Amino acid sequence: MEEVEVVIVGAGPAGLATSACLNRLNISNVVLEREDCYASLWKNRTYDRLKLHLAKQFCELPYMPFPKNAPTYVPRKEFIQYLDTYVSTFKINPLYHRSVKAAFYDEDVEKWSVLVNNTKQGVQESYYGKSLVVATGENSEGYFPQTKGLGSFKGEIIHSSEYGNGKKYRGKNVLVVGGGNSGMEIAYDLLNFSANVSIVVRTPIVFIGMVLLKYLPVKVVDAIVMFLIKWKFGNLSKYGVQIPKMGPFYLKEAKGRSPIIDVGTIEKIKSGEIQVLPSITSIEGNEIRFENGYLKCYDAIVFATGYKSTVLKWLKGENNLFNDNGMPKKSFPNHWKSQNGLYCVGFSRRGLFGISQDAQNITNDINSSLNESKRRI
Repeated sequence: MEEVEVVIVGAGPAGLATSACLNRLNISNVVLEREDCYASLWKNRTYDRLKLHLAKQFCELPYMPFPKNAPTYVPRKEFIQYLDTYVSTFKINPLYHRSVKAAFYDEDVEKWSVLVNNTKQGVQESYYGKSLVVATGENSEGYFPQTKGLGSFKGEIIHSSEYGNGKKYRGKNVLVVGGGNSGMEIAYDLLNFSANVSIVVRTPIVFIGMVLLKYLPVKVVDAIVMFLIKWKFGNLSKYGVQIPKMGPFYLKEAKGRSPIIDVGTIEKIKSGEIQVLPSITSIEGNEIRFENGYLKCYDAIVFATGYKSTVLKWLKGENNLFNDNGMPKKSFPNHWKSQNGLYCVGFSRRGLFGISQDAQNITNDINSSLNESKRRI
């Protein structure tokens, strides 16, 4: 049993940022992580060519900017190096192999009780804190959409979090499901490894112009970006790619959909090297049928369909902070705080920039509460 001021569940960038902010103020905390390392999504479940999808100034964690010579869009390996330095600088010490089974607020002692399975040692542990920070984020578990006949598919089925590179798919027919950043990059990567690539794009695609937001309102930036998209790419609808009517930054704020950074995929689509297809209607064996009636056999399917929150699997008795999908009930900027010292970080749908804001807001709030308690004593 261990007792601290703050229990943090999750050692991704959200948990690390929160712990760093607390450590700067000498507020005791423990970070519980189910995997064998921090930032496991970045270290173990991302593809090789991944880069941050926003410019580096929007991806910095609190109190540590990227090096000046870092590229604008930081590659995966360099971001992991950044996190390594961050953990060392702020003396963050996560506890690994800790799978949280239940967390609840104990009214009798006015503290959060967190019950954990230590999967490495095969024992149960308990942690207590005046505050509980849910830092498992939006990307806790890969999401597979319901697809008729998927269980009958005879080829390989993986989530984008399992994709490393396209080497083993050379000469094979591969279907990528999802037209976001991951789907577009994976499709491009597969083509570079001489796979025969198709991509399912079910929703309109949006592109990037983030730097303008530093100087102009969202509506103005969206108008400029939409004009530039049409000017640069022309009419993409004839290739099966629909550009949305609303701007990318409105969509990010309203629906959590990240703007797309084109890595060269659009040109491959326009040249016919990557085939764009509508939604899947059914799968039978290796044959996949699409909404337009098209039928083709595939050797593998890569689902780049995002992630889902799993917080409701272990957070008990709490119905004020999270909705039925495990996302905050309140919208930004009031999403991060509930009652009895319960907080969440990394659920704002604003990427690493949102994580940094959340971590600082939470730490300031906890610090104020602790100071208020001291004054009462």
